[in-house]
Amino acid sequence: MSEPLVIARGLTKRFGAFTAVDSIDFDVQPGEAFGFLGPNGAGKSSTMRMIGATSPVTGGLLRVLGMNPETDGPAIRARLGVVPQEENLDHELSVYENLLIYGRYFGLPKRVIDGRIEELLDFAELTERRNDTVEPLSGGMKRRLIIARGLMNQPDLLILDEPTTGLDPQARHLLWDRLYRLKQQGVTLVITTHYMDEAEQLCDRLVIMDKGKITAEDSPRQLIARYSPREVLELRFPAGEQERAVERLADLAQRSEILPDRVLLYTDDAERAAIEVTERGIVPESTVSRRSTLEDVFLRLTGRTLIE
Repeated sequence: MSEPLVIARGLTKRFGAFTAVDSIDFDVQPGEAFGFLGPNGAGKSSTMRMIGATSPVTGGLLRVLGMNPETDGPAIRARLGVVPQEENLDHELSVYENLLIYGRYFGLPKRVIDGRIEELLDFAELTERRNDTVEPLSGGMKRRLIIARGLMNQPDLLILDEPTTGLDPQARHLLWDRLYRLKQQGVTLVITTHYMDEAEQLCDRLVIMDKGKITAEDSPRQLIARYSPREVLELRFPAGEQERAVERLADLAQRSEILPDRVLLYTDDAERAAIEVTERGIVPESTVSRRSTLEDVFLRLTGRTLIE
């Protein structure tokens, strides 16, 4: 088995008295899409900046591409592609010029840069916009351009920090398609996201982070199998009736949860549970049977409290 591209042991990041990343361990294998999933403030972006050799490690061990970010930062950055969370394109330049300037940062010959630009414009579906300035482009086009820019140096490792934040569903799915193609080509992806469906779609393995710590690690499918029964029955009741209803329903599920507008019953057979609800004379306003998702796992491990 190949050596991991990223190795972290006891990785820690502090800002004064605040610990943003609290002694975490993980490996990123060549050719995989590895995800960091967590709420705002979980430590995902701080971890990514340390991997990208742009933020110093406070404690523990970190090796990226076999090198130490503390002493080999420039060599690491030369082999990375970075897609930041914020949109930082030069709006007054054209699509082509944004890619050209970025290619020059890596000292690539003009002939090589032009060849790469044509490939990347085709990959990002931006060929027809090559001479347009960035300013009027849609949000989805700008994100695709940022990903194309991050691939200019043919990186060994592509870091994507919240790659689809703020995009509409159509743009998100197009971006997922492009990232899936990269994975098929053997590009190693490291992704942070708080979108559960994005993590399920893209990640071979992921860690769930909360308050600077890793609470779980595995493939999305294995995490669902480990932390949640196969199915969920959602029962909506008028406000104030959830508590009374769950007292009569709790035995139908391995786990139950009361929300402001509904009751969730986690079970291996939601259809059977729904029949039993009816047989007991309980009539919810609506009933939904669905499979368990990564979101169920995420909320079980991190809670439902909003973190600002």
